[in-house]
Amino acid sequence: MFVGSGLVLLAIVISLAAYTLSLQAYYYSATRASLQAKAETASAFLSSYVDRTYAEFYQRAFNYAENFDDKDSLELQFVNTEGRVEIASTGISAGSIPGSDDIKNALDSGKISFWQGKRVSTGEKVLAVSAPLVSGSGSVVGVMRYITSLKLIDRAVNTSSLVAGGIGLVVLAIVVFSNLYFLRTITEPIASLTGVARRIAEGSYGAQVEKTHNDEIGELTDAINDMSQKLSQAERVQTEFISSVSHELRTPLTAITGWAETLAYDEAIRGDSRRGIEIITREAGRLTKMVEELLEFTRIQDGRFTLHVSTVELPALVEDCLYTYNELFRHEDLAVTYVSPEEDLPEIPGDPERLSQVFLNILDNACKYGKNGKKIDVKITHDDATVSVCIRDYGPGIPPAELPQVKKKFFKGSSKERGSGIGLAVCDEIVTRHNGTLDIANAAGGGVRVTVTLPRKAS
Repeated sequence: MFVGSGLVLLAIVISLAAYTLSLQAYYYSATRASLQAKAETASAFLSSYVDRTYAEFYQRAFNYAENFDDKDSLELQFVNTEGRVEIASTGISAGSIPGSDDIKNALDSGKISFWQGKRVSTGEKVLAVSAPLVSGSGSVVGVMRYITSLKLIDRAVNTSSLVAGGIGLVVLAIVVFSNLYFLRTITEPIASLTGVARRIAEGSYGAQVEKTHNDEIGELTDAINDMSQKLSQAERVQTEFISSVSHELRTPLTAITGWAETLAYDEAIRGDSRRGIEIITREAGRLTKMVEELLEFTRIQDGRFTLHVSTVELPALVEDCLYTYNELFRHEDLAVTYVSPEEDLPEIPGDPERLSQVFLNILDNACKYGKNGKKIDVKITHDDATVSVCIRDYGPGIPPAELPQVKKKFFKGSSKERGSGIGLAVCDEIVTRHNGTLDIANAAGGGVRVTVTLPRKAS
């Protein structure tokens, strides 16, 4: 918009300058032609008296200067061959020697000559035309000179330029305001479409844009609304399918796990059979965990996900989670370093079951993806407003391109480890509903650092 308005302003300035120069040139040219015509007529008339006596010529010239019609706007001078003013219609310049080029050129060439400049005495801008007075023998005996002020012409030019400039400014204002209106009719719908598109990208499927135009923008609005509606329907079908499958899997998995554990108590089962039972138990447990995560996801999607907030002694809860995975850490040969707060922390508001779910999931990921580092650090810190739990592994870390995606549902990344891809999405939802934050970043020196920050007081 500003570029277009700037171009219009530049065009107006150039046009105004061209108009002013053209108008001034026209007025000056017309004035010059008028003076030339007067000078030619008057010099032809007075040249017939040149060959008479000086006294008679002088009297005729004096009378002409006293009585010519344009005394209010023109000054008439009779100049001798020495360049001195003999007669002047104003009487003021008589006896002076103007010394301008038009007089010298007219005396030397015998032709009409012009001069434009400023009077030395007043500084006034004038235009002068000098016509030679020629005797019967063809010799130049003097010059008859008309002088006019250019002040009125310049004033008229300036007035016209101001009027033209005012019109130009009005045109510019019309262009600017019409551009603003036109751009607003485009940018406001696009801004609205952009906002809804961002909401859809963030997962708000079904969000709609109000249609206010019947042009191409209106067609785009219809397309986005239709896309959003279909995404919402697809998500609903997906959620219903996941919920249905999860519930269908839950019962047989419970039976499989129960029978596997029962068979494990039979000491008669040995060798490959016992090993097979252990594999069945382990894989059934993994599938059960995945089913529970899927059910949690469907609860979040359909609004049935709730918190049962009470008070939580966070260090004790974290220590319980570490103890739960103690056998797994020992099996994977992982050294766990736990740094508790230097001072006793007061209890914080939260759902202990949900927070345990978060920390267990993070510890499970640290063990699963960072086991090659052989070490996990857990540290609790706090300030006046928040308390943070930092869990760091020393594994290969997360590719930078995948970091922004790891908390999105069903994101698996490039890791070959098995999983549903929704564990961190559920954890992030739990922490967010506690008015906290879940930050995941690559740690300096390798590995991943996950920080859960929770408020110390209910908001």
